[in-house]
Amino acid sequence: MASPIHWRLILALLFVLGIGVACALPAAVLPSPTPAPTIPPTTTPAPPVLPTVPADAFNALEARVEAIYEQAAPAVVNITSRVITYDIFMQPIPQEGTGSGFIYDNQGHIITNYHVVENAESVLVTLADGRSFPAEIVGVDPSSDLAVIRIPAEDLPAPLPLADSSQLRVGQFVIAIGSPFGQVGTMTMGIISALGRVIQSPDGRFIGEAIQTDAAINPGNSGGPLLDLQGQVIGVNSQIISPSQASAGIGFAVSSNTVRRVVPHLIAEGRYPHPWLGVEVLPLTPGWVRALRRVGMEIPVEEGLLVLSVVRGGPADRAGIRGGNQIARIGGYRIPVGGDIITAINGHPVPTLQELNVYLDIQTRVGETVEVTLFRGTEEIKVNVRLAERPQ
Repeated sequence: MASPIHWRLILALLFVLGIGVACALPAAVLPSPTPAPTIPPTTTPAPPVLPTVPADAFNALEARVEAIYEQAAPAVVNITSRVITYDIFMQPIPQEGTGSGFIYDNQGHIITNYHVVENAESVLVTLADGRSFPAEIVGVDPSSDLAVIRIPAEDLPAPLPLADSSQLRVGQFVIAIGSPFGQVGTMTMGIISALGRVIQSPDGRFIGEAIQTDAAINPGNSGGPLLDLQGQVIGVNSQIISPSQASAGIGFAVSSNTVRRVVPHLIAEGRYPHPWLGVEVLPLTPGWVRALRRVGMEIPVEEGLLVLSVVRGGPADRAGIRGGNQIARIGGYRIPVGGDIITAINGHPVPTLQELNVYLDIQTRVGETVEVTLFRGTEEIKVNVRLAERPQ
């Protein structure tokens, strides 16, 4: 019989042998771990790699804006105009309006909007340094919403230079300086939102080449400069689109190239001679084309300007362009029909009256001869017309 010590040795040996047997068993008899479910990788677009802008660039932009304000603000003026209106008893009531302007040359000429000084009995200009002077109205042009006034002052700030607005690009930074709501010397900043806009002028015509900007423009900014980051005037702030009459991020400026074209005439002659064709026209919309064809008129094109009449002795009349020779009743309208249909000026399509007016104002001059493409019946012909000055 084994001693207790021997039994302990035997039990210990059996325990060790049991562990070895368990370790030697095939893998199939051991429980397998449950595999984790396979999740397909999510495809996400890589973020765009943007260039790193050093802090110095922001500091440089800020310094540039500050420098432009210091340079340009002294040449921006506040304009107060007084207009006399009458009540129902025909008693005179003076009313004041305010706007902005900027110094154009060393002779005291100041550029502003026509609507700032429209019908003004008196005009007062206040400089950035606080000096005030009565101003005379030198010339106005309602069709471009531009005016030139002059003050008898010495030691004026340096005039603001004009840029070439044909070189502008959408996205450029711009700065507006003026007196919104009477807050003199206010600067706002934004970008050029669009170019080549057409806006309505105070006399109901059209201004081409207008600059759209999101720089805050409010009542009182009218007539002030819109500047580029070189400190040059790229436009004259003129209009906003806003149901509340406050900045909604859509403002318009008359381009500097329009200023270049119009202002020298306003200084020299007091007015700008707008080119004139001497025709009354009806733009051919799809509706008018269908209606005119129903009354038997030959319309060989889908768009153009139907000549209703020509001014006797005017440019179109002298060139042989013909107006309507019979009357057609269309709906509630009596329309002269049978006239020529103008489709282009110098090869440039003019499907609307707006296109015609803008093209004549921007691309032509009084006394210039233009080639007018038109249809007479179904025949396309070209006529040379020498433009005259539009009657006042």
